[in-house]
Amino acid sequence: MLRFLFIAFLSFLPMVGHAQSLDDILSKVDANMTYDTRESTLKMTVTKGDRVKVYRMHSYGRGADESAMEYLEPARDKGTKMLKSKSDLWMWLPAVEKTQKISGHMLRQSMMGSDMSYEDMMQASGWRTQYTGTVVGEETLDGRKVWKLDLKANTPDVGYPRRLVWVDQATSIPLKQELYALSGMLLKVWTMSEVKDFGGRQFPTRMVIEDKVLQNSRTEIQFEDMKFAIALEGEVFSLRWLER
Repeated sequence: MLRFLFIAFLSFLPMVGHAQSLDDILSKVDANMTYDTRESTLKMTVTKGDRVKVYRMHSYGRGADESAMEYLEPARDKGTKMLKSKSDLWMWLPAVEKTQKISGHMLRQSMMGSDMSYEDMMQASGWRTQYTGTVVGEETLDGRKVWKLDLKANTPDVGYPRRLVWVDQATSIPLKQELYALSGMLLKVWTMSEVKDFGGRQFPTRMVIEDKVLQNSRTEIQFEDMKFAIALEGEVFSLRWLER
């Protein structure tokens, strides 16, 4: 009788700890944060101490390997474009009418003075193949139940050798990330919020990246408009589009 009551008691306890495997969680994150096609307009606000710069861009994405972006504002940067195809990244500079390929260490440089690198902006999720690690446990973040993950890169060419990630259990969105160097130094904190529904897909419309190496350095991205699963011209993801 006591054994029966003990088992019944256990059945009412909340499921905690490693109720889901790391592979399951990362598969859901990758599935939610990647897409067949996407088109969006966004505003990027870069704050460096007392200086604030605001940019507006139009972006396109197709799968994990193709993305394109065009700067709309401010006037001095209007017409600047970026194109990613697989592991290649190009930038069109209208002021000099020149296409520049960005590769190697340049990918990790600041994009337009922001706290995002070119690699950050153009890279798809793909964490399931890029990282291994552990499910540290369950926590609550901003009122949401999350899985806390400790991820370590499988290869040295990944942008951040270690990530601590808090993944929303309901939406599979990484609400917070701490990004670390190989030395263990905290480089950036990246948060995602203002999640909205886009035809059954839950996606964040606000992102904030804080550089922890520089003081008072912060970049906020606000998506003003976003559409998924739409038809896009194939030429968008070509050098012809970049230079026209």
